[in-house]
Amino acid sequence: MTDDGPLAFRALVDGAQAATGLSDFGEDTWQEGLERLLASLRTEACLNAVGVGVAAAMVGDNLKARLWVTDWHRREPSMGEAPVAAPVVVLGQPRTGTTILFDLLAQDPRFRAPLTWEVAQPDPPPETATYRTDPRIEVAEASAAMMEALNPGFQAIHPSGAERAQECVAITSGDFRSLLYSTVFDVPSYTRWLLWEADMAPAYRYHRRFLQLLQWRHPGERWLLKSPAHQWCLPALFGEYPDATIVHTHRDPLKVIASTASLTAHLHRVARDETAIPPLAAQWADYLVLGNDRSVDGREDGTVPPGRAVDVQFADFMAEPLAAIEHVYASLGAPLTADVAQAMEAFLVDNAADKHGVHRYTFAATGLDVDATRRRTARYEQYFNVPREPL
Repeated sequence: MTDDGPLAFRALVDGAQAATGLSDFGEDTWQEGLERLLASLRTEACLNAVGVGVAAAMVGDNLKARLWVTDWHRREPSMGEAPVAAPVVVLGQPRTGTTILFDLLAQDPRFRAPLTWEVAQPDPPPETATYRTDPRIEVAEASAAMMEALNPGFQAIHPSGAERAQECVAITSGDFRSLLYSTVFDVPSYTRWLLWEADMAPAYRYHRRFLQLLQWRHPGERWLLKSPAHQWCLPALFGEYPDATIVHTHRDPLKVIASTASLTAHLHRVARDETAIPPLAAQWADYLVLGNDRSVDGREDGTVPPGRAVDVQFADFMAEPLAAIEHVYASLGAPLTADVAQAMEAFLVDNAADKHGVHRYTFAATGLDVDATRRRTARYEQYFNVPREPL
């Protein structure tokens, strides 16, 4: 695929500017990531026709969102002065219960979580009066239904919906420094730049500006955020949000590698004609070991301030979700009220783990050696006292 087709840098930028009538993308930090992403998409991702369309639409949507965010900040200068105070940030390895924990905490009206529909279409800023009836909700639901139609079984692996809380990677995608691209497409060169070389501070600056737009007409007491990707970026996270508290989930990393490889192989089927788990498992083993080591580094070197991390073991959370959440609330110094606990219990009933089917995977399918992989993950397992699971 050449660099003058649908995934050409200039064509995508010009298209976003024409669609919005805007030209200012704000801080000049997004170009490097976009150029690297597009190069990786063209040369490594083996995109089919559908994949080219999905990638172009995804990049175009993020460019348009960046134009809108920049324009709103220009029109409302005080927007950028509004605090994003003491956010609670759910993070951990992928496939460790971060999504359901995030969704449960989002049942508490004291938290303001970014929802899928408003992240996908942030212009104009959401308003309290129409927050549950905004027509963008219906558009986002149709998009989620289309994704399930294109890739049957996705909801069983990663439940989603217009009014469910959205991950921060969907926001940092607008600075083109986001692991979201790495899960949807096979872009190893881009991902290695992202995890080993890229300065993530600009992505978190953009993240703050995005949240400031979302809270402009629909504020909350305290932001609730989530992404497994934060564990690779703890210095940037705390650099932008020094008063944040993290809720860190932990699971047997070999189970995580197997599940993540299965997830990415499933996602890649939309964009390419052939996928295989072993090469993806080898890639993600490298990525996940790095993320786990950085999570230990963050505790040992003080990047995560003392008393600002709540650890949750996956096994405990799956066995007794509400008990684990009570531990989170106690650590935050906030009461878990009866009405919020009831709302969480209702959400669990309405969103049972097997509602959309069961995600099945095995470590054997990864082709990785168990003992060699255990040696690579030993530091993380020992530091956080993570129980092992049957493979």
